[in-house]
Amino acid sequence: MTLPLLDDGVASGLLCGLLFGYVLEHAGFGSPRKLTAQFRLSDWSVFKVMFTAIVVAAIGLYGVTATELVAADGFYIPTTFFWAMLAGGILVGAGMAVGGYCPGTSAVGLATGRLDGLFFIIGMILGTAVFAAVFEPIAGFYYAAEGPEAQTLSALFGIPTWAVLGFLIVIAVLGFRLGTRFERRFGGALTAGQLNDDGDKTTGGSVETSNVRTG
Repeated sequence: MTLPLLDDGVASGLLCGLLFGYVLEHAGFGSPRKLTAQFRLSDWSVFKVMFTAIVVAAIGLYGVTATELVAADGFYIPTTFFWAMLAGGILVGAGMAVGGYCPGTSAVGLATGRLDGLFFIIGMILGTAVFAAVFEPIAGFYYAAEGPEAQTLSALFGIPTWAVLGFLIVIAVLGFRLGTRFERRFGGALTAGQLNDDGDKTTGGSVETSNVRTG
């Protein structure tokens, strides 16, 4: 018998979670200003970090399946339900834009001493409980608009996987270039000092605090 935390699956999950949290904090995502700045198009760190992760993961998955290290059907892909995903995406996106946290970054914020992260975590727990309580009446909407059997872009559009990867890389390069232009227009990405004090970057590269405005 082994302790649950020593189980290979749990241990690897905890390790990946700790590493993921470290990367998020190192990128500045423990501060809600980073995410709200992305919605204002003044700081594109969120896009750059997350899209880099998407491209690296996609290439990695392609590599392990192409070399048959892992069977292609060994990965679980959840079924697409368009209306449910659209509604959920709008609600989650609205919360992220207003409050500056997503589920992962709220945990990172709390771990670094930001109490507003705790309120977001409590909100997620309450929201999950409410969703579970009302799921039966809305199940028809949830399961409506089920996507096609093909659950990958390659299968959906009938194109090779390498072509999808190429498209993702092009989007990433164009997004990086566009994001860098916007950041220069707004005075650059938020610095560590701006993420940890009461100031916030506004348009035109100026910085606003509760007591003084410069720029």
